[in-house]
Amino acid sequence: MTDTFAELSAPPDAIENGGIEVLRAAVVDGAVSVALRRSFDDPSTWGRLLIDLARQAARTYALETDMSEEEAFERIRAGWEAEGLDPADMN
Repeated sequence: MTDTFAELSAPPDAIENGGIEVLRAAVVDGAVSVALRRSFDDPSTWGRLLIDLARQAARTYALETDMSEEEAFERIRAGWEAEGLDPADMN
């Protein structure tokens, strides 16, 4: 890791058309740090957003490693399920 914050650029279509940033995540000392805006009237929209993020992450792994998109997505799904098994995480 680095001592300086390395941020991503805003998506080109957001620069061109405008929009509202709804999620920002960073890895800090090995842990995820998140800022988010509620953004949606129905929380189920977050489910659609999260699955879209998982698909995009799987595509990135496929492009940058020797892992297939399907394998990467399966590993992301397995991580999601493993994290969701602990009901204490809701506290």
